[in-house]
Amino acid sequence: MTVITLAAAAAERAQHTRQRADRPSQRRCAEQAGSRATVRAALSGVEVREAGDGTALDFVGRASVYEQAYEMWDMFGPYTEIVTEGAGADSLARADLDVPLVLGHDQLRRMARTTTGTLLLTESANGLDVRAPALDPSDYDVAYIAPKLRSGLVDEMSFAFRIESGQWSPDYSEYRITRYDIHRGDVAIVGYGANPYTGASMRQPSAAPSSRARALLEIALAR
Repeated sequence: MTVITLAAAAAERAQHTRQRADRPSQRRCAEQAGSRATVRAALSGVEVREAGDGTALDFVGRASVYEQAYEMWDMFGPYTEIVTEGAGADSLARADLDVPLVLGHDQLRRMARTTTGTLLLTESANGLDVRAPALDPSDYDVAYIAPKLRSGLVDEMSFAFRIESGQWSPDYSEYRITRYDIHRGDVAIVGYGANPYTGASMRQPSAAPSSRARALLEIALAR
């Protein structure tokens, strides 16, 4: 199998891309041509805890981390991609914003949704922050994922979106997303991610965070 290097892919891309503002062609998060084009991130402060009287669960996470390079692929090979801080501001400001919180980007496995007021999306300097303050523990998908988040078996998030604008670096090895649209996309809890800087977990609100949780929080704050 031929191994395509970052430099070789960039050289080929430079020859076949009309201008630096062109979006990646056949953009995806893995080498395989059929891979999705979602951006994922790991271990950046996701947690699920009991909310209120314990009849609901409060989910807090980060679906993407800004200003952190991660590997993506297009028709020419690998490249690095960065989401600019504030890139989702216009999309998140929409009055009709419709984004669900799902498992594995499966649109039928919805646990919360912006249109029902059960999902809140905001931007911080660090990335796209997610909060679902009242997940129903009797919901099949919530009951399925909650113990996996608590145990650390699953600790990453991802978001599906459309690129509205961006620009390649002069050598076409890096693409910076300057504006994206997440309306009718999703934020998802996933197994593994393309952007290795986001996460998910479960704990009681009154319990002191574990040493691992403290370490992850310190890492997230340091970014």
